[in-house]
Order: sequence, then structure tokens, then C-alpha cells
Amino acid sequence: MNPNFWSGKKVLVTGHTGFKGSWLSLWLQKKGAQLTGFALPPPTQPSLFELARVGDGMESVVADIATPGPILETLQRVRPEIVFHMAAQPLVQFSYQQPVETYRTNVMGTVHLLEAVRQTPGVRAVVVVTSDKCYENKNWHWPYREFEPMGGRDPYASSKGCAELVAAAYRTSFFGPESDGKYPAGVATVRAGNVIGGGDWTPGRLVPDVMKSLLAGQNVALRMVGAIRPWQHVLEPLGGYQLIAEQLWENPASCAEAWNFGPREESNQPVAWLVEQVINAWGGEQSWKPDTEVYPHEDRFLKLDSSKAFNLLNWAPRLSLAETVRWIVEWYRVLAAGGDIRQITEQQIRRFEELA
Repeated sequence: MNPNFWSGKKVLVTGHTGFKGSWLSLWLQKKGAQLTGFALPPPTQPSLFELARVGDGMESVVADIATPGPILETLQRVRPEIVFHMAAQPLVQFSYQQPVETYRTNVMGTVHLLEAVRQTPGVRAVVVVTSDKCYENKNWHWPYREFEPMGGRDPYASSKGCAELVAAAYRTSFFGPESDGKYPAGVATVRAGNVIGGGDWTPGRLVPDVMKSLLAGQNVALRMVGAIRPWQHVLEPLGGYQLIAEQLWENPASCAEAWNFGPREESNQPVAWLVEQVINAWGGEQSWKPDTEVYPHEDRFLKLDSSKAFNLLNWAPRLSLAETVRWIVEWYRVLAAGGDIRQITEQQIRRFEELA
């Protein structure tokens, strides 16, 4: 990444009030971007967006991405040069409860965003954030590569596969070499692993549930203890997203395609293994036990092959999983002590940049 690239760039981040969006917004503020966010209010209480005072360094538009008017008005007023599309319904279990809302947000939200870009001159780069769950999961032990089929057994995974197909169709029809060349933006999609880090309170996610129990001095109840996931610190893929945007800015056709940003092989670990590491690093007397409730289906094995990003973008993960766990525990210790959340979050961003 070029540390000077972002200074003065006009950037729009959808979903900036969420976990990943808040981390990305703070990072871009640190780099001097002229930043606008577009999202619903923070999805959890507490939230990283509020505790780290993310809104202090940007314009924040509160609106629904699944309604076409507000996002079009915002783009045409702000005229961003770079767009990160992160607004989404992010939960597998919630998608079983609210499938229509999940498709409405994740599919039609992507349609509305790209249609607004198509009608807004000056956008050079669009990074559409989907998910590692967009692939047709065969529950095998091999990692998935970018050219493998989209799929999804649950509504969430299916909606993310649909979002990939929407982005590909818009890229070919309106932004690619087969279009009439009227819209010069480069459109890429990015797929990360299971991102973890300080400041996530999303219900049903592993680290938020574990830290909630540890902070309360309670034992941890785990579902799918043997499921293997590609764990990575939230800053790892966010760095990859920025790298893609920089490349698209220089040449919109250079990497206008799909990209995986997953962890190293040794970070693909079972749920129970990760929880034990977090508990040990926290240093309490808590333990974990299996959650005996019956939940809707989730895939048991999921890995990403990021060799394309390694070889073509010179991107690579910087933190080991053990270091990631230490950073998470460090972050939540500051929270438990009533410390400055914006300060610890920016400090971890700075340390991450120094690892380059």
C-alpha cells in the first residue's frame, strides 16, 4: 500500500457504522482521506463506531442501502472517487430468520450501489465486499479459489454469491471492455475469511460471544466446536481492499475481478481451538462447553486460497493467529479498564502498518 495515496481522496464507505466499516473508516481517516459514510445506525450497542468516535472524522449519512434514492443522491452530491461497499446483513443465523431482508440488503443493496455509481461521473474504483461463504461449499478440506462456482445453502451465503454475480454483470455490461466505455470505473469484488478483532459485538459471532462471557466471568457456550474457519485479524483484509482500490485507481482494468484475502494455512483452525487460545490469553478461570441447542445448518469446513493476491499484488498476512489473539485480548482489556477506545484502535492500526 502507498501511505500517501489516500491523502485528499474523496472516498465513500457504505456500512461504515459496522465492525469492519468502523476499522476501515478510522484507517482511512488516519491516511487523510476525505471520507463519507453511508449506513444504517450502528447495528449493536455498544458499538465500535460510537466508542471510537468514528463519526468525528467523516460525514455520516444515515440511510438504507436497499432503498435506491438515498444512495444515488449521496453519490451525486459527494462525487466520490473511490467506493467501498460494505453495507450488508452479515449473519448466517439471522438469514434463516429474515431471508427476505437478507436478500433485500445484500443483493438489491449491491444493485442500487452499482446503479448509483453508473449514474455518477468521476468514480474511479469500486470495491464490493462479499464473503468467503459466497462459494458453493462442498465441505472439503481444500481452499476455494476465485474462479470456483458461487453457491450457498443458507440465505446469507446465497445472497453473497448473488452479490458476486450482480457485480460481475455490472462490470461486464457497464464498466468493462465489452461495454461502450462510458463508465471508466473499475469494479472488483473481495472475499475475506472470518475476520476477528476488537470492537465486534455482533451477536452469534464467535469472538464477540466469547469476550462477552469472559468480561462477565462466565463460561463460554460453543456451537459447532469442530468447524474449521479461516481466522484473520480484521486489518488483514482491509489492507487488501485498499491495495485493490489503489490498483484500480491507476488502471481501472488492472484488477477488476474477484479476489480472496484469507489467512495463512496455519490460521485455519477449529472453533474450539481458537476459543481455548482466547481464554488462555485472557488468563481467567473460565472454560467452554458445547452449546446443546439445535441451530439451522452451517457448513463445517471453509478455507480460502489467496495465492492470486500473494503472487499478483504482493499481498500477504502480517499477523499470526497467536498474535491476532493477543491483539484482541489487549483491545478488550483497554475496554474493561475504561480506556480510550479510539486510541487503542488507532494504535493497533499504526502497529499493523509498521509490520509491512
